[in-house]
Amino acid sequence: MTLFLQSTIEGLSLGAVYSLVAIGLVIIYKATDVLSFAHPAIAVVGAGLISYLAVERGVSFWIAFPVALLLIGFLGLILERTFLRPMVGKPVFSVAILTIGIDILLRVPLNNWIGINPKFMGDPFSTYGNFGSFTINEITIKYLELGALVTAVISITFLSIFFKRSRYGLAMLATSFDQEASLAQGINVGRIFGMVWFIGAILGALSGFFFTGGFNTLTQASFVTALRALPAVVIGGLDSFAGAVVGSLIIGLTQGYIAYYQIPLESFLGIEFGSGFSLLAPYLIMFVVLIIRPDGLFGKEEVERV
Repeated sequence: MTLFLQSTIEGLSLGAVYSLVAIGLVIIYKATDVLSFAHPAIAVVGAGLISYLAVERGVSFWIAFPVALLLIGFLGLILERTFLRPMVGKPVFSVAILTIGIDILLRVPLNNWIGINPKFMGDPFSTYGNFGSFTINEITIKYLELGALVTAVISITFLSIFFKRSRYGLAMLATSFDQEASLAQGINVGRIFGMVWFIGAILGALSGFFFTGGFNTLTQASFVTALRALPAVVIGGLDSFAGAVVGSLIIGLTQGYIAYYQIPLESFLGIEFGSGFSLLAPYLIMFVVLIIRPDGLFGKEEVERV
């Protein structure tokens, strides 16, 4: 039971971090019909900016953290205005390819800055308690994991209220349903696009921090971790906020359980899956879901009338 609870807690915290990236992807997709492949790079650039301010420049982490989030939000806004706004009306495939180019554009200078030495975030999670964790009934809980869960819950709650109660939130929802009708009602769709990328970039930076904070580090391969949020979005449905959360939890729990139960399972079945199977399993789940439900668990099937 202890092993099960331990793997569940770690899987939930990992799923919570994935959900931050996934929600950002869904927000952008619903508003612009574009799946942003640049989000993994935005996530790690956010972590890199936190590390640069807090470690290399000596700024207090509690100041560097919100400043970095705001700067990454404005980076998302600049990317939308500079690269994506001129592509409005162009084929979706072309815009998606452009986001891959943005991903490369962001990661190359970041990787040059990182070099071969991992970067730390300068956060306090690695100094609390025993190796940044505490124990309850033989279950080890990391402060970083607890922070990720709390942050994800607060972010999801805030966004839910924002979309249902605020003027701009309602405008975003209207734009995601029908851009032309929103324009006809006087909604500034261009401004909404900018806000969507601003929010999505901040969520990406939050996830990037939790991937690399504490005793984790920022390396040239860190973007791969953020990229695993893509199966979560596909599993849940590209146009569903609830699906993004559920898909993220499925991916996180899958990785958590396999990390702890892979060896006993291999012994029982007499099959060796390999050391990286926990990273491969989410994609296998994605393929199975796509075969059964091509639009995802919560995705809506588009019906075109001819």
